[in-house]
Amino acid sequence: MTGEFVDELLTVNNYAIFDGYAKAQSVLGRHAEVVCSVSGGSDSDIVIDILSHVETPGTVHYCFFDTGLEFEATKEHLDYLEQRYGIEIERIKAVKPIPTCVREYGVPFLSKYVSEQMMRLQAHGFQWEDRPLKELMEKYPNCKTALQWWCNAYYSDEKGEVKMSRFSINRNKWLKEFIIQNPPDFPISNKCCEYSKKKPAKLTIKGYSADLEITGLRKAEGGIRSANFKTCFSPSKSKGCDTYRPVFWYTDGDKKVYEEHFNVQHSRCYTEYGMKRTGCVGCPYNPRINEELRVIKEHEPKLYRAAMFIFGKSYEYTRQKMMNAKEKAERVKA
Repeated sequence: MTGEFVDELLTVNNYAIFDGYAKAQSVLGRHAEVVCSVSGGSDSDIVIDILSHVETPGTVHYCFFDTGLEFEATKEHLDYLEQRYGIEIERIKAVKPIPTCVREYGVPFLSKYVSEQMMRLQAHGFQWEDRPLKELMEKYPNCKTALQWWCNAYYSDEKGEVKMSRFSINRNKWLKEFIIQNPPDFPISNKCCEYSKKKPAKLTIKGYSADLEITGLRKAEGGIRSANFKTCFSPSKSKGCDTYRPVFWYTDGDKKVYEEHFNVQHSRCYTEYGMKRTGCVGCPYNPRINEELRVIKEHEPKLYRAAMFIFGKSYEYTRQKMMNAKEKAERVKA
């Protein structure tokens, strides 16, 4: 950072932003080969703007991981980012794009964790039976973790106290009852993320021999991803690649201040479509998926038809589950 830019930062009068820049300069100064994941989302836009002020030209490799199901508005925005910041964003294809993953493994349903456990149970021919864990373990001996999830199994912590796992099926109210009454007649899987994002990212890091990976994750987003981290920087457990999250501590207020002060422009997904967040298009994990589908249908109808074709069974099963939960809640109130 130049002295002139530091003076400009001081005029922002925001500690999170100033401290974030100091941290970014320190982290990048200790690494030689850096891979920055570009999503086309609003947090990612701020990350790129930060790096434009602190990176040594040529040391950061910007990469966009194409899942095979992307907004046209996002693709346009990548071109804009390249032009504004004078960078090259490498478009990297999925190891297996989302449509292929769904066809080969099954559709995502409700959440990554729920999908993983249901996938494991289906792989063992589980009949969605409401029986004691011990009895089910005898019938399906190689499916312990998923059966514990299904049975809300208790476990002993380090002090020997018996507790129920927060990852049990009861975390999703009335889900078990719904599945028993409505067993899925289609395969369920969480493989989309693994083959369209995680594996391509790992291969890219290896290909560049990168010693630092940068992402736009923010703690304020919530969810399992952000809950997995307690700080903005995670050193590699071996002599591999460290991970850095430049906007990890940004609140929504900090983010707004940054956008206004540095004139950060976002994609049409935000400015025209009215979306609050972007992710994998039409992902069934999205708790506001019906709202997103309406937006997609209005602004990118071809993409809408693709999402319905790929994820349609999951959408319908989720709709049935929500209606079932609503009916049970109304009966309880009555």
